[in-house]
Amino acid sequence: MSIQITTISLPLPLKISIVNCYLLKTETGFYLVDSGMTNARRQLEVELERQGCRPGELKLIGVTHGDFDHTGNAIYLRGKFGSQIAMHRGDVGMLENGDMFWNRKVDNRLLRGAMKTFMPFKKENQGTPDIFLEDGASLLAYGLEATVYNTPGHSTGSVCILTATGELFCGDLFTSSTGKPMLNSMMYDKAEGFASLERLKSLPIQTVYPGHGGPFGWKELG
Repeated sequence: MSIQITTISLPLPLKISIVNCYLLKTETGFYLVDSGMTNARRQLEVELERQGCRPGELKLIGVTHGDFDHTGNAIYLRGKFGSQIAMHRGDVGMLENGDMFWNRKVDNRLLRGAMKTFMPFKKENQGTPDIFLEDGASLLAYGLEATVYNTPGHSTGSVCILTATGELFCGDLFTSSTGKPMLNSMMYDKAEGFASLERLKSLPIQTVYPGHGGPFGWKELG
C-alpha cells in the first residue's frame, strides 16, 4: 500500500510554537495523525480541503497522546467528516475532561493556571474516542497498514504509529524542533521515555515524523 504523507504545521496560541498534524492518503481514503489546537481550526480545514479530503473520506483520526495541541480539533472533525477517533486509554481522560494533567503527577498551580489561560479546552471540544488503541494493535481493519505501539514517557497513553513501509508518527516522544533529532526533554516519566526509545530500536523504522520539528531519518536520532 502506497501512502502519500502531507505535513500540516499549525501555530499554537500566541504563536509560541508549531505543532504538526499528518494527513495520510491511501487507496482507501484519508487518515489524520493528531489534529492541532483549536485556535488553528480554520487553517487545518483549509488544508484538508486543499488536499481533497472531504466529509466521508477521513476514515480515522489517530491521536498520539492527549495534549490539547494534538487533540484540539478531533471532536469537531469527527462531527464534520464522520470519522472515528482512536487513542490509547491511558490518556483518554484528557480528552474527556479537558485536563492535560489528568494522568500526570504535576503539582504546579502556576503551570496549571497558565495552561487554562493560554490553551483552554472548552466543553464542546471534549469527548470520548470511538476506538481505544492497544499496544501492538493493527490498523488494517480501518484500511491502514500500520501498527500501534504504546510508548509512555511524555504521557502514560502516548503511542507511536508505525506504517508497514517504515514511517513512524511519534507524537511528542521525539522532537527535532531545535534542529537536532532527540528524545523529547519534556518527559513526565523519564525512565519510561528511555524504555520506549529502547523498545523502538528493534523495529524497522525508516523515517520519524514528530509532533514538533521536521521529519528525520531514524539513524539521525541522537
